[in-house]
Amino acid sequence: MRVSFPHSRTAQSVLLLLASSLLLSACGSLPQSRYAIAQDSAPVKDVDHTRIPDAVPKIEPRSKYGNPKSYVVQGKRYTVRQSARGFVQTGDASWYGTKFHGHRTSSGEPYDMYAMTAAHKTIPIPSYVEVHNLDNQRKIIVRVNDRGPFVSGRIIDLSYVAAKKLGITTKGTGRVKIRVIDPGASTKTSQASTTPVTLSRSVTPQPVTVATNNPGQLYLQVGAFTNHDNASQLLNRLVSATQQNISINRKATNNYNVYRVRIGPLQSEADALKLRSQLSPLGIDSPHIVVE
Repeated sequence: MRVSFPHSRTAQSVLLLLASSLLLSACGSLPQSRYAIAQDSAPVKDVDHTRIPDAVPKIEPRSKYGNPKSYVVQGKRYTVRQSARGFVQTGDASWYGTKFHGHRTSSGEPYDMYAMTAAHKTIPIPSYVEVHNLDNQRKIIVRVNDRGPFVSGRIIDLSYVAAKKLGITTKGTGRVKIRVIDPGASTKTSQASTTPVTLSRSVTPQPVTVATNNPGQLYLQVGAFTNHDNASQLLNRLVSATQQNISINRKATNNYNVYRVRIGPLQSEADALKLRSQLSPLGIDSPHIVVE
């Protein structure tokens, strides 16, 4: 769902009149004439969700465009929260895909169905939310940059890839619990942990064991996940692609863990850049260099 907030009161009145007089789609979007695709759907080309990292919470300024004091959809007024600190909610999650891809979100940013984003009716934009699938226990972190969904019982609209990581794309919806993450809160002492890997074509993921990295070592970070199984899946893909050491590094902060898949330690930045180019044909095109 996307709701635009016009700058003039006249334009807003016209938009709200249209929104209340026309039938909206399942995720509560504005009239379909705004979109080239009439029916929302998943992309034709499949995406490997295991290599797409969760959103990483960080302090950001509020969107001037996406945070009016209130707004009206289908005759109902919604008041945007001044603060979402400690906000928890349980209900159904849905998702949106190709129909809205590239169109403007309520934050003013273009919607990207391959990014870890979401829509919510009242929490400030942007916000970071942990979404817990109560049926399969999967957890993800998304960045809220849009408004919706406006269907009874649904509390959050996920991007296509976020829904796929959570395991709800086939059914269309899923029972979830959401919790707003405050990136400005005092963080716990970080713990680094690594999972040693034997280079072979078939690897059984090992339990995470706590260890401490030596300071100043250089790594190529390939992905970051809040679910250890997802991190292990990516690690297993990398085993046959490189002769370097691969590890899963855990960082505990704000009551959740981030599992970071890393290659190294490496000798130099030049080695890291060369390795990154070698991984690109595998579809792994967004690793970055970290030094710890």
